[in-house]
Formats: sequence, structure tokens, C-alpha cells
Amino acid sequence: MIHDLRVILIGAALSVVLGQAHAAEMPAHAHPKQFGSDWECDRGYLPSGDGCAAIEVPKNAYLGSFGRGWECRRGFRREGEKCAAIKVPENAFLTGSAYDSGWECRRGYRAVGEGCVAIEVPAHAYPTYQTYGRGWECVPGYVPRGEACVSIDAPANAHLTYESYEPGWECNPGYRETNGACARVKVPEHGYPNYLSYGPGWECERGYRSEHDMCVAIDVPANAFLDSSGGRWQCERGFERVGDSCKKVDVPANAHLEYLGHGWDCNRGYERQEDECLAREVLAGDAIGDTR
Repeated sequence: MIHDLRVILIGAALSVVLGQAHAAEMPAHAHPKQFGSDWECDRGYLPSGDGCAAIEVPKNAYLGSFGRGWECRRGFRREGEKCAAIKVPENAFLTGSAYDSGWECRRGYRAVGEGCVAIEVPAHAYPTYQTYGRGWECVPGYVPRGEACVSIDAPANAHLTYESYEPGWECNPGYRETNGACARVKVPEHGYPNYLSYGPGWECERGYRSEHDMCVAIDVPANAFLDSSGGRWQCERGFERVGDSCKKVDVPANAHLEYLGHGWDCNRGYERQEDECLAREVLAGDAIGDTR
């Protein structure tokens, strides 16, 4: 008992001595690392020789989020070991970016050299925020031609699209563009005009299908119905398509209609053999409770 107590006291004393020795090796402005027995410098300090030296943060700068360097404040840019003010020209604003010029021109102005010059906006136009291209767009009803905006002259049976490019109009439903004019589309009986700029310009009504330049009635056989498109038919549940008719599905004994209802599957415990369902042979290894 006395021997064990002596061992504990000696171990505790040795720990204190080792701890003091370790503390003596750690420099000022440092702390032990989270893992291991080494140390690292506090926030705002960097290793220097056997110690930690303070980071010199210049004017108009601040310590970075990791505390291992510094960054310039908004409106300033790093030049060597200093932060120099970004010169923002008239009619411009700071972007907060540390790259490029650090500023952008206001709406209606464009960067030219180190300044911002006004964009010449023609009549019937408005300035945009784009830093490329013309820098302006025509108002609805006008399209650009050169450095001007000209009025859109829409032909009869057309309407304005309010797009910023030519022609700026499109034909009404039932009409098709031909040589700058809108010609009437010939819609067959049981058809109606659509808005598409391609194809014949018309579609058939529900229950009819397109054939050449006509809409012909769809012949729906017995035990069938028109699908959601209205241009095709499909067999009712319990019937399968055979040519142009619907034949009743012949479900054998020990079977049932499959999910879609146009065929059949064998019941559980049976397997298909040609056109009938026969009891599945149960092997010894398939028996319930067999753990082999």
C-alpha cells in the first residue's frame, strides 16, 4: 500500500516537472495545438524563429478570417505591403472586387480608359446595364437599325412581338408569313389554325387525324377509346390490340390481368407455360423454414 502511494506521488511530481518544462518551451503569444504535443501561434501572430511575431496590419486593412494575414478594406487595393485607395471616376461606383478596376460605370455610361463616358442613346431607346454591345435597347414597337430605333411596320393580320430584333412582328393564328406579308392558311374541314411558325399551320380536331391536306375521322373500333391526344385510340382494359380491332384477353385459370390490363400474368405460386399457368414445383431448398 505504502509502495503504491509512493509510485503515485513520484508520477505526479514527474508530470508537474514535464509540464513546466513544456510550458517553458512554448513562446509568448502561442498555445498548444489541438492535437499532438506541439504549439502554434495565436491569432494575429506568425512563427518567427523560435517565437511568434505580431502581424503588421497596415492602415485601411484588417486581419483575415483565419488570423494569419491581412486584407484591404472595401475601397482599397493591396499594393505591396500597403492598401492604396481605389480611384473611382465620376459616374462610377465601387464593386467591392479585389480584381479588375474595382469599379464599374453607372447605367447609361461606359468605361473608356480610366473614366466613364455617357452612352449616346437614340430616340425611342433606353440605356441598359450591359458593359458590352450598344449599351441601349429600343422600346417596344421599335427595332434597332444602325445607331437608331425605327418604328416597326407590321403588315395586315400581324401583331407586334415587342422583341428587340427584327422583324418585331409575327402573323396572327391562321396566317403565315410570305414575302413580308401574312397570307391566310388554308385550314381543312375539322381543323383549326395554330400558333406554330412551322408545319402546315393547322391541326385536326379531336377524333380526327391529318392525312395529306385533310382531317379524316379516326375509326375507333369496339371496346376502344380515344387517348388523351385525341389523335389515336387504345383498347379498354381487358382487351388487347389485334390489327385494327380489340380482342378480349383470354385469361387462363390461376391467372389475372396484368398491370396495364392488355395481357395476363400467373398468380403467385404458378408459372407460365405457353398459354396456361401450372403450379410451380417447390424444391426442398425453397421450402419455408428451410435454413440450409
